[in-house]
Amino acid sequence: MKKELIKDVKKSFKKHFKTKPLMVFSPGRINLIGEHTDYNDGFVFPAAINKGIGLAIQKNNEEKSNVYALNKEEMYSFSLKNIQPLENGGWRNYILGVVSEIQKKEILLENFDIVFAGDIPGGAGMSSSAALENSVVFGLNELFKLNLTKQEMILISQKAEHNFAGVKCGIMDQYASMFGEKKSAILLDCRTIKSQSFKIDFKKYKLLLINTNVKHDLSESAYNDRREVCESISEKLKITALRDASKNDLDAIKTEISEEDYQKALYIIEENERVQKFAEAIKNDELNVLGELLYQSHNGLSKQYKVSCKELDFLVNQTKENSKILGARMMGGGFGGCTINLILKKEVAAFKEEISKKFKKEFNNDCSIYQVKLSEGTRLVNKK
Repeated sequence: MKKELIKDVKKSFKKHFKTKPLMVFSPGRINLIGEHTDYNDGFVFPAAINKGIGLAIQKNNEEKSNVYALNKEEMYSFSLKNIQPLENGGWRNYILGVVSEIQKKEILLENFDIVFAGDIPGGAGMSSSAALENSVVFGLNELFKLNLTKQEMILISQKAEHNFAGVKCGIMDQYASMFGEKKSAILLDCRTIKSQSFKIDFKKYKLLLINTNVKHDLSESAYNDRREVCESISEKLKITALRDASKNDLDAIKTEISEEDYQKALYIIEENERVQKFAEAIKNDELNVLGELLYQSHNGLSKQYKVSCKELDFLVNQTKENSKILGARMMGGGFGGCTINLILKKEVAAFKEEISKKFKKEFNNDCSIYQVKLSEGTRLVNKK
């Protein structure tokens, strides 16, 4: 969390609303492994990071609520009555969604003012939307003493995303952002919503994110399409979700489905197994195994689930020629965003320079590179 971010948000709040706010920080997240398994009731391995959303909130005595998006310099005012999603509402829909989902619990809210800003790069697959939703529900819970549990809050955030942003996401992003722990990742069972925290020591290595700075248009529709494929195969297998399927189960209906759909379902089954192996490798301090599993995951996402793109594949393929990198894969929903790389600390500077040049030459476009630390979850800050 950057202190400057919190300071800027607080200053902007006082300028716009002339009162002293409550301050909340909600982190973005990375996912070490387990991509697209969350909406299949499977296993994921996310961690909160030290980039996120800073939010200032306070009650007001007006007939409306006001929200100021500091990064965009946009103010939005709305009534708490009859809240509906906006067409092309962007960030507004995340906030409206959270308010609406709280109201569905028959909780009465009063009007409020918010200023928020973030330092999560947009479109990088670090879940800025979940961080925003969590910061709003957490802030409202504190401000109005709603007595919601963290578990209830993340479900409100998830439903806001489903019903107001139109993305049928799983629970991983909201969970990791809310429950993150310092220097740890979370092995999350997306069916039971139970988790186990793993302290991770990458020793001489560190995590490096490389952002392609591209977002191909089909990302949201393709996400929902793949979800439908998984659900229809689960129905054929007469199971709740692909988490319950084995390769043998899938092979039994292979002739009834297309090869493309077979590969998508097989990817989910194999990725769930990889997440479990990843947890074992952390326990056993086997960093090489972690790297190998990252490569396997990317291969599945690219060749079987088909959610990669030429920019992501290029970045991952470049690392395979570099003995200083243990593993890499695309991270997030796909069709753009970041790769996550496990690289020797002392090689970071040289690799950054090399990959930036190669990427520019290949795509005539710049990639962005970030170092992140595993951090704690959504919390009140600056209580003084």
